[in-house]
Amino acid sequence: MQKKSPYDIVKSRYVTEKSRVLEDLRDSKSNRCVAACEKPKYVFLVEKKAGKREIAQAIEEIYAEKSIKVKSVNTITIKPKKKRVRGRVGYKSGFKKAIVTLEKGDELGESV
Repeated sequence: MQKKSPYDIVKSRYVTEKSRVLEDLRDSKSNRCVAACEKPKYVFLVEKKAGKREIAQAIEEIYAEKSIKVKSVNTITIKPKKKRVRGRVGYKSGFKKAIVTLEKGDELGESV
């Protein structure tokens, strides 16, 4: 069986308002329970059939020069949504996203 490239498993960073809030939780000092989140979290779009271990290994390979370690991976599969265009029903494609928690002190450091 042929090994997949890490770029086939992890497609891209998923940047939304909610994902930016997750990234900035460790810097927040407004709330005591929020300030306890010391480990950074990042959101990525991944292949639909990828498992959590595959995702963790792929991210560690992609960011090998920064020597980051993945603590945990949570995945969410977003189902296709119905869309209407000029009276015809179509579907917006579904996708899978992974919320990756890094070890304390690790950081991707990319401003998006």
